[in-house]
Amino acid sequence: MTAETSQTLDRGLRVLKLLADTDHGLTVTELSQRLGVNRTVVYRLLATLEQHALVRRDLGGRARVGLGVLRLSRQVHPLVREAALPALRSLAEDIGATAHLTLVDGAEALAVAVVEPTWTDYHVAYRAGFRHPLDRGAAGRAILHARQADGSPDPGYVLTHGELEAGASGAAAPLLGVTGIEGSVGVVMLTDAVPERVGPRVVDAAREVADALR
Repeated sequence: MTAETSQTLDRGLRVLKLLADTDHGLTVTELSQRLGVNRTVVYRLLATLEQHALVRRDLGGRARVGLGVLRLSRQVHPLVREAALPALRSLAEDIGATAHLTLVDGAEALAVAVVEPTWTDYHVAYRAGFRHPLDRGAAGRAILHARQADGSPDPGYVLTHGELEAGASGAAAPLLGVTGIEGSVGVVMLTDAVPERVGPRVVDAAREVADALR
């Protein structure tokens, strides 16, 4: 802590981070131990966070992240999209295919940013807001592949064909090392086979987007 920072705010944010990292919630005692403060301080922090719906407590007294966090998270997508656009534009122009940033939204993959190439005669129409199951399409499969890689520094890329649109192929690589964001960067093109250079290029673009989001 420095003179310019707020200790109370810092503790409140630490509470939210601790709760976000657990599926079963934490008790006041557990939070007190992890924060290194007494229970009275934790009670006050939780009461304040509850007033803003950022924390809720179940019947057993365990604190969990509240629905108010969802209202805040809705504002994240525009910020993420803006940060990703330069890398997506470069990818789309380089490959000559529609580039996209896809994030996890529950059990689905949600396209939050899409850039189409300017110089091609035709390309796949792919729009921001498009949803599909995580286990279909390169974008979702890349995310699942990263989960299965269990922290591997380079889970690589995923190629698919015809899973979301007949005649279209996709290539995607997961975003790595971005706290709180699970997603992928990829391209979709009208071809039976993805050219060899596309996979590594998509990995590079995913790395650029991750760097922009850190």
